[in-house]
Order: sequence, then structure tokens, then C-alpha cells
Amino acid sequence: MKILQFAFAGALALATLTGTAFAQSSDNVITIQLKDGPVVVELRPDIAPKHVQQIKDLAAAGEYDNVAFHRVIKGFMAQTGDVQYGDIKDGYQAELAGTGGSSKPDLPAEFSDVPFERGTVGMARSQDPNSANSQFFIMFAPGDFLNGQYTVVGKVVEGMENVDKIKLGDDANNGAVADPDRMISVKVGK
Repeated sequence: MKILQFAFAGALALATLTGTAFAQSSDNVITIQLKDGPVVVELRPDIAPKHVQQIKDLAAAGEYDNVAFHRVIKGFMAQTGDVQYGDIKDGYQAELAGTGGSSKPDLPAEFSDVPFERGTVGMARSQDPNSANSQFFIMFAPGDFLNGQYTVVGKVVEGMENVDKIKLGDDANNGAVADPDRMISVKVGK
């Protein structure tokens, strides 16, 4: 009987470890390579399926590679993802970064009751709730005032210390960043 209990406990432990490894290597994870190291984001297709799919499609096509963190506000968030004007190696336009999107259509809002906490990843948009496209932001700290107003697409599960090292923007200029840091690469998976 004891052997059976040990075998069951071992199988349970193996299943737990395998399940954890599977969750992190699934296609509902993106890895953002920053200058200081990788950032792993667990995506939430259960609450924002259209937004998550768009992010995954853009990442798989290499659209996010070399895109600037054009707006970074201390104690608030770091915004990136403008594939139209934010690609530092191909057509970067500092004065327009943050105003563009991608060749894909804008998305209808997928608001949820998931709160904006440290590490939450949300979609940037204009005043129109249905205008999110490719830009997203990573929270440095909780932002309850965003709850239910912006689409949550995921959460940083590894590498938040690398997000904390992103070059900050000018407080007097709404967080605009001169000579910004960039997402070196973004891939689906870990």
C-alpha cells in the first residue's frame, strides 16, 4: 500500500511539474526581449480573445521587433507596440510614435473585471473604447482608475525586474521618451 501511495505522489508531482512547464511554453505566452533580459507575459484569451490573437499574430510576424517604448511614466506604466511609427530600425518617427497602429483592423473593447495591478498588460487606445490595435502597456504599479476602461490582455509572470529598468520618459511631456528603449524581439512562446 505504501508503494502505491509513493507512486501516486510521484505521478502527481510529475504531472504538476509537467503542467507548469506546459503552461509556460504554450502559445498563450509571449516573450519580450529587452536590453536587460527577457520578460514573459502570460496572455489571457479567456477574457480578451480578439486582442490576444492580434498580439500573437503581430509577434509571430516580427512586427513588434525593435519597437520603442515611446511613453514611460514612473510609477505608472511603459507603453509600446506602435508598429507603424515606433520601429527604431525601420521608419522610426519619434514625433508620431504612439499615434499609429498596424495594418490590422482596430478591435472592439473586451473589458473585464480583471484589475490593473503591477505587471498587468493592457491595450492602449484613443478616446474611442473600440480603437485598440497594436499598442499595449505594462503597469509598474496598480492603476485602479483603469479598471473596466481598458482591455487587459495578460500579466508579466517573469522578468518584471527588466521592465523596471526601461528608460523613463519626460514627466513634463506626458512620459515621451527621448532615445527610447525598445523591444529587441517579441516571440510567441517562452
